[in-house]
Amino acid sequence: MAEKTNPLLEIRGLVIEATSYPPGEKPRDITLVHGVDLVLEKGQVMGLIGESGAGKSTIGLSSMSYGRGGVRLSGGEIVLNGREIRKASAASLRRIRGREVTYVSQSAAASFNPSKRLMDQVIETALSHRLMSRAEAEARAVSLFRKLGLPSPETFGQRYPHQVSGGQLQRAMTAMALCPKPDLVVFDEPTTALDVTTQIEVLAAIKEAIRDTGVAALYITHDLAVVAQVADQIMVLRHGRQVELGSTDQIINHPREEYTRALVSVRGLEHAGKDPAPPVLKIENVTARYRGTSFDVLKNICIDLPAGQTLAVVGESGSGKSTLARAITGLLPPSKGRISFDGRVLSTDFKSRKPQDLREIQMIYQMADTAMNPRQTVATIIGRPLEFYFGLKGKARDQRIQELLDQIEMGKGFADRYPAELSGGQKQRVCIARALAARPKLIICDEVTSALDPLVADGILKLLLNLQAETQMAYLFITHDLATVRAISDKIAVMYRGGVVRYGQKADVLEPPYDDYTDLLLSSVPEMRLGWLEQVLAGRRMEGAGN
Repeated sequence: MAEKTNPLLEIRGLVIEATSYPPGEKPRDITLVHGVDLVLEKGQVMGLIGESGAGKSTIGLSSMSYGRGGVRLSGGEIVLNGREIRKASAASLRRIRGREVTYVSQSAAASFNPSKRLMDQVIETALSHRLMSRAEAEARAVSLFRKLGLPSPETFGQRYPHQVSGGQLQRAMTAMALCPKPDLVVFDEPTTALDVTTQIEVLAAIKEAIRDTGVAALYITHDLAVVAQVADQIMVLRHGRQVELGSTDQIINHPREEYTRALVSVRGLEHAGKDPAPPVLKIENVTARYRGTSFDVLKNICIDLPAGQTLAVVGESGSGKSTLARAITGLLPPSKGRISFDGRVLSTDFKSRKPQDLREIQMIYQMADTAMNPRQTVATIIGRPLEFYFGLKGKARDQRIQELLDQIEMGKGFADRYPAELSGGQKQRVCIARALAARPKLIICDEVTSALDPLVADGILKLLLNLQAETQMAYLFITHDLATVRAISDKIAVMYRGGVVRYGQKADVLEPPYDDYTDLLLSSVPEMRLGWLEQVLAGRRMEGAGN
């Protein structure tokens, strides 16, 4: 008879509550998680998937007996390494958090201290728990930087958070979680901010770390194709309840529940693309560099975007995608070239632009956490452009705010909430509504669906396409998700190291023959099948050996 082993983590009948404070009403308790059970063995990975607000992150954080933003773990048991921790003392929890359980958050940009070097932050937990000396911690950090594909791993830790790209910062946070050699890592959307080529390396590094160290993981994501590469089991959640639990093979290939089947089949949106038309945005020979640097971050960019169409800008982290958006909006004045919009040449400097230019070109940022004032309500955030550009006040302003909330499928009850009371996907939808409030002719969308679950992202993309058909609004869509590119783009620009290496109508860019980088990019798009990651990595090793 096989010896029975105790699981690393066992959650029984978990109930999580919070208190809601509706304006003009008495406070009331709401249940966020309804009696969820979970068993995780040492060295295993369980994927938690579901739409925004399903309770994925809330359950993940409960593994260290933590409730974020006033959330209460009000029922059930949480057994970690054989002991119940839900009612453990504060001192006991301090010993557990960062030592036995670590956490990789969804938004690295909001999690790092901007005034401290990355190395000091990555090794801080290992030092505070006295797990290793500073020299040992720094050596482990450099090893993790290398494993996670970060540039110049020996000196990467000397940089500050603002000196690296969003994808690099997310990988640094993964290194920070792995540095103390924990028993359990909670990965909360660890590849959300990564381009597909980097994502493969990070996923491979996570799998390698689990295999080599025996660390277990809860892997929270909305991307089934990603979780299929790392998880042994998958739990599907909706509205705080377990919908389905099974092996990765069963969930991906033989889902039993209707909601799970919808998640598996959601990647079906396809946009045919429109014929060429006169440009509303024209970028001619634009070159730019950041102040105080000696190299160009944008190199002779020449692209255009017709009214009523979508230009997708794709490429790996650090390729210049978001930097191009900064140049268009006037936040980074080009050193050469010019940018024309709606037939007029734009001033290179944001402060010199006319109010019309500011209103007609809007931007939705990648990190919703850092794009909103946490002290303002949703109504105030969305209402600001209505007041600033159109002078709307009172009932007219409130009515328009509600119309915008309805458009982004958030409905009633959200206007008086604060950002901390929203899920990651809900925060991003508020940012979309704020951009729509200005009635722009061009919206620059910087990874606007990367924080959304597949069903919500699909709805947002359909909404954007419908709005475009009605208003002839143009989108410059920055993304690393090739499924999104196929779903929404008319034209595609592939960027690499500050330059455009492939550009044209979607049908032309996505058809072979490809340049080497575009071929790498397209082959890196995760497929929803088991073993895909290993197959791709094996193929690339063979190509490398052949060369």
